[in-house]
Amino acid sequence: MNLMRFNHLPTVLAVSLALTGCAIGPDYARPTLDTPAAFKQMQGWTQAAPADALARGEWWKLYEDADLNSLVERLNVSNQNLAASEAQYRQARALVRGARAAFYPKLSGSTGVSRGSQGADEGVIKTYDLGLNAAWELDVWGKLRRSLESSKAGFEASAADLAAVKLSLQSELVQNYLQLRVMDEQQRLLDATVSAYERSLKLTENQYNAGIVPKSDVTQALTQLRSTQAQAVDLKWQRAQLEHAIAVLIGVPPSELTIASRSELPALPQVPGAVPSQLLERRPDIAAAERRVMAANAEIGVAKAAWYPDLTISASGGYRGSSFADWIELPNRVWSLGPQLALTLFDGGTRSAELERTEAAYDQTVAQYRQSVLDSFREVENYLVQLSVMAQEADIQQQALDASRESLRLVENQYRAGTVDYNSVVNVQATALSNERTALNLLGSRLTASVQLIAALGGGWDVAQLGTQSQ
Repeated sequence: MNLMRFNHLPTVLAVSLALTGCAIGPDYARPTLDTPAAFKQMQGWTQAAPADALARGEWWKLYEDADLNSLVERLNVSNQNLAASEAQYRQARALVRGARAAFYPKLSGSTGVSRGSQGADEGVIKTYDLGLNAAWELDVWGKLRRSLESSKAGFEASAADLAAVKLSLQSELVQNYLQLRVMDEQQRLLDATVSAYERSLKLTENQYNAGIVPKSDVTQALTQLRSTQAQAVDLKWQRAQLEHAIAVLIGVPPSELTIASRSELPALPQVPGAVPSQLLERRPDIAAAERRVMAANAEIGVAKAAWYPDLTISASGGYRGSSFADWIELPNRVWSLGPQLALTLFDGGTRSAELERTEAAYDQTVAQYRQSVLDSFREVENYLVQLSVMAQEADIQQQALDASRESLRLVENQYRAGTVDYNSVVNVQATALSNERTALNLLGSRLTASVQLIAALGGGWDVAQLGTQSQ
């Protein structure tokens, strides 16, 4: 065996390994953003210390409701949309493993038998082959590294997408649950009002039978009672639909979930504030958008590396003979070893078009990333001002409610004394009920807005979790 013919191979390998320290294409840099120092609507916001539940990502525990906690845990395990997103996450993780595998040599084996002839006088020759082949593509220009970089960024984007889907589903469930509890309170209010109107009707009938009041007072009292009973009945289908929505969110048929009515309403939590720059680290949808920018940036490097030759070190060895009996013998041994450079000399503009496509794709992801950031700022500002204004509205509404309750008490006493007609009672009763329901609806809106604000702030998620998942 003459090894001198391979005396240049170490030199080739040394130069190749030295070149692998560089990678063609741009290194990633976060796109520039116009990030304000503080939210406009944060002025006057009551700051709350970060809650432990929020820090752990269990933000729904801020509402201190055991039934709600149980439902969210069931959602985390059984929701089918979440399961689909988790499957996409596992696909992205597998792509990263596939990209890493490209750095290692590929080993293959083969065996076979063939019959053939080289001329009329040679006759038919049978040949037996047994071989082992190895090939290793050296990442001289960084094509494989950029491809791995793109796959890792895509995997982290998928992990962030999974977190965003989970947060969105959790937010939807919590909002439905809180609205259901507000509806329970509305039901109790209407049931109590119906009982009060029944007593008023009885009183009016007694006064009519005694000849004190006209028949019109009785019909007005009956109309008021039946109208309120209809409102109470109307709430039942609305509550049922909320319960059905919650059932689907936790992955069970609506027939398998019953949420018992309860007398307590969850308290409105104090939501810890944040500054705009923190949203870039706390919102999974923004993190996903940035990871797609990273992936697109790496793909530019892959496209540029296509202009450079591929260097592959290949080796093969085995046995080839014409007789099965002495097939695996030293004289039948064959082998080869050496480097190979492969370069596309003409492709009709395919590589140029691919580079142009990847650069345009990068610009697209940058624009989408910036839009995601702007949308997140808008959402936080919207929910901050909504909660702030509704807090002021709730104070005024409470004053109106207190006044309507006092007015109702006075006019009912006046009616019993015979100083006012029943029409005055009906008007004041309608006003009082309207104020009661408005106050409850306002509380429901505040609870919903608090959930939306927590979700807009990221729900306790942090971008550092992506680094943990990609290990």
